[in-house]
Amino acid sequence: MAQVLLVDDEKSIRITLSAFLKKMGYQVDTAADGAEAEDKISSCHYDLIITDLKMRDKGGLEVLQIAKGANPLTEVIVLTGFGTVESGVEAMKLGAYDYLTKPPDLEEFRLLVTKALERQQLRTEVLQLHSELKEKYKFENIIGRSNEMLQVLSVVTKVAPTDSTVLVTGESGTGKELIARAIHLHSRRKNRAFITINCGALPENLQESELFGHARGAFTGAIKEKRGLFQEANGGTLFLDEIGETMLSTQVKLLRFLQNGEIRRVGETEPLHVDVRLLAATNRNLEEAIKDGSFREDLYYRLNVIPIHVPPLRERRDDIPLLVNHFLEKAIAKSHKKVESISPDAMKVLTGWKWPGNVRELENVIERGVILCNQNVIMPNDLPPSMLHHAAPAETASLDAGPFVERTLDEIEKDMILKTLDKYHWNQKKTSDVLGISTTTLWRKLKGYGIDPRNREEG
Repeated sequence: MAQVLLVDDEKSIRITLSAFLKKMGYQVDTAADGAEAEDKISSCHYDLIITDLKMRDKGGLEVLQIAKGANPLTEVIVLTGFGTVESGVEAMKLGAYDYLTKPPDLEEFRLLVTKALERQQLRTEVLQLHSELKEKYKFENIIGRSNEMLQVLSVVTKVAPTDSTVLVTGESGTGKELIARAIHLHSRRKNRAFITINCGALPENLQESELFGHARGAFTGAIKEKRGLFQEANGGTLFLDEIGETMLSTQVKLLRFLQNGEIRRVGETEPLHVDVRLLAATNRNLEEAIKDGSFREDLYYRLNVIPIHVPPLRERRDDIPLLVNHFLEKAIAKSHKKVESISPDAMKVLTGWKWPGNVRELENVIERGVILCNQNVIMPNDLPPSMLHHAAPAETASLDAGPFVERTLDEIEKDMILKTLDKYHWNQKKTSDVLGISTTTLWRKLKGYGIDPRNREEG
């Protein structure tokens, strides 16, 4: 329920408008002057403030400044007398949503209040979502320090500021959407919409309607017009996951958009121009799909301007310990269990597994291990039985014959940690960031090695 503050030194106005606002379903507070309004603003969050412009003590412009200083997302509507319209316009320049002359027409008042609160809610949601996404999908949280992932991130860094179309390929569970979100959040469109849709989840008869929208009466059941995802993403980014699952008729319309930036809603003949950056992903081999006639060759070349291939986990086994530590901390926070680490034997099993489900499978395995383990260390028996029966397959490239296999994973991990510490002059915060672990985990591992960071000579 929206919280509204009504500020006016005329008692009759306060009574009339507060009753009307309560009837609209809002929580309403009132203040007889600017000073009282300031007290209430300091102790309560308001979604909307409606204030008279001319009042004794503090006027409406001061209330506006106080409101915006307390919360920039609070919307303000100013009530002005007949002869002070210019002041109302000035208030809008200072951040007010709009103004009304007194006494306000109640229907006009209702519409303006509704629109102001809709804007306030939208701005709040956008700010919250952007903050959450930026934290979740920033580059630092794309875990991987292998050469393969560093190459991927290098391309992401270069392509993100542009408007080029990107085709992300890779097996299921490798993190293709994560890459797409990172591109969006490091682009000039980062404050606009990021719309994502799995094309494989759309029924064939609804693909065009969902993507491009439809006119009223375009087909049976189209009782009203519908905005498509291209319109919803206008000014932002549209991510089409599993684009290889689109119908040929849908592909024709996608090609038209990539050629001239225009879409055509189902049931309409007039094209619409939209400003959308298109990112696509697939786990299919689109070149094979072209050969069997299920994917258009011309669309493939339009999409494949900047190709990014996300390697499967089995091809970047060096990242597994980093990912394990990341998911371990995440699972511990989620389950509130007192699990401290994973045993060397369990880590050997994880680094030797084929990972058909890739990073997503690894996260699920770690969460399972945290939940099932009966002590503070995850042991091999806490892992899925199928993994224990097929540990260390022959294709484990990182563990091929040679001097590397003569060192245990604990020794490799210790060596990597100490080399990174040396590189960054024993800055534990920088080291933990580079390795993708928390400073707490780093401290715990150093303690396990018998190393006191305060005495580097012992290391």
